[in-house]
Amino acid sequence: MPRLLERSLTGLFRSRWGVALVIAVLVLAIVGVGRIFSDGNTAAPITDRVSPGPTVSIDPSIDNDGVIVDDDPPPSPTASPGTAEPEAVAYAFAAAWIDHKNVSAKAWHNGLVPNATEDLADELNGVDPADVPADRIVGRPTLVPIGDGLVNAVVTVDTGKLTLQLVAPDGRWLVDDVDWEGP
Repeated sequence: MPRLLERSLTGLFRSRWGVALVIAVLVLAIVGVGRIFSDGNTAAPITDRVSPGPTVSIDPSIDNDGVIVDDDPPPSPTASPGTAEPEAVAYAFAAAWIDHKNVSAKAWHNGLVPNATEDLADELNGVDPADVPADRIVGRPTLVPIGDGLVNAVVTVDTGKLTLQLVAPDGRWLVDDVDWEGP
């Protein structure tokens, strides 16, 4: 008898129909056990009902799309008393930047340091001044205020535009970034 049971179960589990039949019996058994232990009240849902319409969280009569737009122009750059204006700092840095002929890298770097932040001075340390693509300043710096204590100065040179980002963390304007744009 055990041999016959073993053969029939093995045959049952090897066939797809047999496996499907076993799974169906298991599902029915689980559902049956669940109904036996339930209290018989099928009217109460397990979760709260969801409203059929969307929930409105704003007043649609107000014309506001949530975007904050500041139409005010950025503040004009100001310097602390006794410190140089941003135009003067930009011009002095640009003059030192283009003064790259017949100078060592150290001398060129030392000319930039007084008007540069510590981070920019570290970045420019060891740069070969022969790589500077300009020889003379053509115009005065043009300031583009970005925010309080942040301004871009565009200096036109003979071969393009030198854009200097100036910051004033302690009321003293310093160049924090250099960008070059050729013709």
